[in-house]
Amino acid sequence: MKVLILGSGVIGVTSAYYLARAGHEVTVVDRQPEPALETSFANAGEVSPGYSSPWAGPGVPVKAVKWLLMKHGPLVIRPKLDPVMWVWLLKMLRNCTSARYAVNKSRMIPIAEYSRDSLRDLRRDIGIQYDERSKGTLQLFRYQAQLDGTGEDVAVLKQYGVPYETLSREGCIAVEPALAAVKEKFVGGLRLPQDETGDCHMFTQALAKHAEALGVRFLFNTSIDRIVTDGGRVSGVATGAGLLQADSYVLALGSYSSRMASPLGIALPVYPVKGYSITVPIKDASGAPESTVMDESYKVAITRLGDRIRVGGTAEISGFSTKLYGARRATLDHSLTDLFPRGGDLSKATFWSGLRPMTPDGPPVIGPTQYANLHLNTGHGTLGWTMSCGSGRVLADILSGKKPEVDASELTVDRYQHRFG
Repeated sequence: MKVLILGSGVIGVTSAYYLARAGHEVTVVDRQPEPALETSFANAGEVSPGYSSPWAGPGVPVKAVKWLLMKHGPLVIRPKLDPVMWVWLLKMLRNCTSARYAVNKSRMIPIAEYSRDSLRDLRRDIGIQYDERSKGTLQLFRYQAQLDGTGEDVAVLKQYGVPYETLSREGCIAVEPALAAVKEKFVGGLRLPQDETGDCHMFTQALAKHAEALGVRFLFNTSIDRIVTDGGRVSGVATGAGLLQADSYVLALGSYSSRMASPLGIALPVYPVKGYSITVPIKDASGAPESTVMDESYKVAITRLGDRIRVGGTAEISGFSTKLYGARRATLDHSLTDLFPRGGDLSKATFWSGLRPMTPDGPPVIGPTQYANLHLNTGHGTLGWTMSCGSGRVLADILSGKKPEVDASELTVDRYQHRFG
C-alpha cells in the first residue's frame, strides 16, 4: 500500500519507519528542510511513561491561579481574540475532575509504556544512538508539603505497576550526586527508575536515515496546503510539489493538525501549548545531573544529554506564536543555576521554543477518521517523545489490518463525541 505521511517530526518519522518495516511504500512530506526541526527539535529529553498524566486534573484550576501569580511560574496565558483557544480551555476545565482524570490517565499509561518498550527494541534491533541514558527520573521537592502530598501520585503508580522510590534528601543525593552542593534547597524526591532520557532530534534524524534505507521517500521544503477529498475518501494532498496521491494518508502535523483537519469536518481539539528550553554545554561534569531532575516547584526538567544539559519547561498558551520571551528563559536559568550551579556554561546556552500539540483531556489521537483512508497520529502534548515509537507502531498495525499489541481503541477522534471532549 502507498502511504503519504504529513509531517516529519518524531511522530511522523516513527510512523514512516514502522509502516515501511511492515512492507508499505511510504512518502513523508514536510515544509522544513530536515526532520524534527519544530516541536521535536529541543524538547526536555525525557522518555517518561511514569509521568504520563493529563494536565487536566482535580485541583489544577486552583493551582493555575497560583502559577499565574508566581515570578517563575510554570503557566503563562496570553489572551487572544481566538474562540478556538477559549473553547479548548473550557474543554480542559471540564476534564479537571477525579473521574475524568482517572479515565484519561488509564488511556495514556499503556501507550507510553508500550512506546518505551518499543524504543528499547529499536536500540536492540538497529543499534540507534541518540545520547540515551537509562537512569530514571527524579522529581525533586523543595518543600515538605510537596513530599507529603505525593500520596495520590504514589497510589496511581501502584495501580499501574510503575516502579518508584520515595527518597529522602540523602537518597536524592545518592542518585544525583551533584545535588549534595545544594542539599539545603530540597527535602526529598520521588524517583521513577525505569524512565529514560535522550535527544529526540538526534533520534528522529537517525531513524529517518534507517527509514530511507527501507525505501521511505522524504519530500522536504514542500508546503502542505490542503487535503482533497472525494466523498468519504481522501483523493490527494495539495502541496508545493503538486497533488500528491496515495492509498492511505496519515496526518501527523502536531499542533497544525487541527487546522488541516477542520475544513474536512473533523473535530480535532488539538491546540498549541508553547514550551521553552535552553541547551547548555556542560562545564563541570561532576556538577551536572546524571539523568533528569524535575524541579517540582517550577515544573522544569533538567536533563543530561551527552555533553549538554537540556532545561525545559513552561506552559504558555498564546496561539501559534513561537516568539521567545526573556522572562521564560529567566525561569529556566534560575532552576538550573539554583540546583546545578557548577554544571553548565550559561553564557553559551541556546534558547528555543516549540508548540506542543495538546488535547484538552490529555491522551493523543491515534487511528481512523470518518474518511476511510485518512488516519491521525497527533495530540501527544508534552509526551510526543515518550509515546512516539509506540504510537508509530500502533498506527502501522492499524493500517496493515493487524490488531495492535496495545489497545488504542479509546485514543481515536471519536472520543470527542463525548460531552467532556
